[in-house]
Amino acid sequence: MEKTRRLVIIRHAKAEPFAPSDVERVLADRGRTEGRLLGQWLAGEGIVPDTALVSYAARTRETWEVVAAGAGWSLEPSYDGSLYDTDEEGALDLLRVLPDDATTAVVVGHNPTMGMLVQLLDDGEGEATGAVALGSFPTSTAAVLDLAGGWADLAAMSGRLRRFHVARDGD
Repeated sequence: MEKTRRLVIIRHAKAEPFAPSDVERVLADRGRTEGRLLGQWLAGEGIVPDTALVSYAARTRETWEVVAAGAGWSLEPSYDGSLYDTDEEGALDLLRVLPDDATTAVVVGHNPTMGMLVQLLDDGEGEATGAVALGSFPTSTAAVLDLAGGWADLAAMSGRLRRFHVARDGD
């Protein structure tokens, strides 16, 4: 029997609006705070990743760092340049080659790709409030999906949205 896998899709935290280039934009103070809050929420949900895939942009790298610190994770992620400017199908291709022994994966990227990836994978049978909220996938958001089958089997509607959370200071 194939084990259930869990995928956590995160949009980076709030970033500064300007930098010499888009890829160099760093987190704003609010983003660092909300990233830590998101990590604390994920820890409270019992999420402990075996693997993580993070866009190489400064704001996604920093998001990983503050989320991991908030969650108490010590995992070293894989940074991927192609995750920076791919679409949801390209992101799906990157996820399909995750290590087969990994049961929980975190991906940290950008919109619209992260929001569209959740919509692509969601079978529509999961958390109703999360499905409604998918019209918007703001910064510091995590969608937690359960997946049947292996990473290589990822396809449209192959996951069930279990939790959806937007971290905001004051939560």
